[in-house]
Amino acid sequence: MSLVYHGSYARIDEINLSLSQKGRDFGRGFYVTKIRFQAEQWATRKGKWRKTEGAVTEFWLHEELMRTLKLKVLHFEGYTKEWLDFVVLNRNNPSEQQAHDYDIVEGPVADDEVAQRISDYMRGDITKEQFLSELVYAKPSHQICFCTDFSLRVLVTQKDKVNRVFVHIDNQIVKSLMLDHGMDGAKALDVYYTSQTYALLTEQKTNLHEKPWQEIYDMLKKELGLSPQSPEGNVNE
Repeated sequence: MSLVYHGSYARIDEINLSLSQKGRDFGRGFYVTKIRFQAEQWATRKGKWRKTEGAVTEFWLHEELMRTLKLKVLHFEGYTKEWLDFVVLNRNNPSEQQAHDYDIVEGPVADDEVAQRISDYMRGDITKEQFLSELVYAKPSHQICFCTDFSLRVLVTQKDKVNRVFVHIDNQIVKSLMLDHGMDGAKALDVYYTSQTYALLTEQKTNLHEKPWQEIYDMLKKELGLSPQSPEGNVNE
């Protein structure tokens, strides 16, 4: 897991994609960054608009779960022509529907200055080559857009204490699946993170994370039809 940050006029307790705005760089979605200073700048800016102090909300990004769930992810290494084409596609989209079908998109940010030059490019005032040449020395920036409700499963939104509990539970159960039932790491992760037990665990209202991990592990084994310390039992492939 790694920490990511969201800057806004207030702390985010629950993510609601229906409130996201169209015309953003990577389309409608919930945006975070790995650069805390960038999130702090956004919090200050949005706070001024709403006459608040602004706030940075921390989230745990579960990269392993992202791979296990086989999310459709698009990643841009920098300010490339592909990045520009994609940003123009989304900024030029008048519809409430997404212009793409990715779950998660990651890449650099079109800040105010860059956004202005994108507008110049879209009007035909500068060429694509001119635009990209200006960004050679652009300061580092980063954003991740979670575009679907399904993708939000890889963001842990609870407070730090709860985050640590989740990490402990995850590690113990995955290790137990490997030791007790002969699964390799990839299979254990896939079985655990796609289970109904895990879905209930991540549902904050259940408070399941407050129970001992062994009890949650027993729930998982019952769901999967696994007997104590047997081979992989009746787990569906």
